[in-house]
Amino acid sequence: MRYNCQMKRLVIKIGSNILADDREGLNIKRISTIAAEIVEIKAMGFEVVVVSSGAVAAGMKKLGLKEKPKEIKLKQAAAAIGQSSLMWAYEKSFGEHDARVAQILLTRDDLSHRGRYINSKNTMMTLLSYGVVPIVNENDTVVTDEIKFGDNDNLAALVAILIEAERMIILSDVDGLYTEDPGINAAAELVPCVDEITPLIEKRAGDTGSSVGTGGMTSKVRAAKKATSHGIAVNIINGRKKGLLVSLLKGKPQGTFFRPKEDRLSNRKGWIAYSSKATGTLVLDDGAARALLQMSRSLLPSGIVSVTGDFEAGDPVYCVDARGKRIAKGLTNYATDDVRKILGRQTSEIEAILGFKYSEEIIHRDNLVLL
Repeated sequence: MRYNCQMKRLVIKIGSNILADDREGLNIKRISTIAAEIVEIKAMGFEVVVVSSGAVAAGMKKLGLKEKPKEIKLKQAAAAIGQSSLMWAYEKSFGEHDARVAQILLTRDDLSHRGRYINSKNTMMTLLSYGVVPIVNENDTVVTDEIKFGDNDNLAALVAILIEAERMIILSDVDGLYTEDPGINAAAELVPCVDEITPLIEKRAGDTGSSVGTGGMTSKVRAAKKATSHGIAVNIINGRKKGLLVSLLKGKPQGTFFRPKEDRLSNRKGWIAYSSKATGTLVLDDGAARALLQMSRSLLPSGIVSVTGDFEAGDPVYCVDARGKRIAKGLTNYATDDVRKILGRQTSEIEAILGFKYSEEIIHRDNLVLL
């Protein structure tokens, strides 16, 4: 399938703290305002995918809950009853401008399985080709800890990578990233631009969240780190201020801008790094770790010290150094039992030991991502 490469593609993430209303469950007026801005953005030549929280917040109101449920089954019930309200609000708000929306609910499994990952991409790209705005949310009605994205900031980054967006915009309840938490220190200053997301920047983000959302500024900065590694520009702006989305896309600086990396990961390596689910771990000696990190080499059996997990050929696995630090992730050419038989051996010995040889490498460099 060929997609429209002339269109500029965006992912806009809208959090519960933007959409929630203490009295009504959802702030319908704000959803209507954001929808109108997105319609204007589309008219400017952008394709837009929305990643929206809000289902649990809407369901809390319907169930008469005063605070976000901690019990999984109650959260799932709130999401189930609230998701229809959330989509109705988007359907109505976009419909006022003769624009169409579609609902897409995902779990981590949908993106960790390569076939479903590609199917998810094809669905979204087809919807965009018809001028439809996909509204993406985590499928909280069935999700468990094992298949959670963690929060919708992370989901938005994965969706931006999936559809090869050029920009991701996160609508926050503050103006952007500050030097300190502005809720605690009034003298905190807005950081207008971040060239590189360093440990200091991540620490500066703090770890505060809202009463209805699951992520604070830390999760937004981590999501920005994933997206920028794929050459995707990221903006965090205030979602409660009308007109900022259109103003930003007309070229006026707003909030905090995270500069994308020039040496972007390919879509395939992006899937390996962030969406695929590792099923095992290979422990490397110092020489193999150096070969991966400093010389951009493939992983050979001679550099493997031990193996854990249960995986088949083609499955994602982590590579860790002798101290247990994750240094890479990749697709293995051999199953667990086969790796155990040939670890520490030379490539010339593989066929004699196993009776076959798929490849000289346990993980080829083209299927390996440094972490």
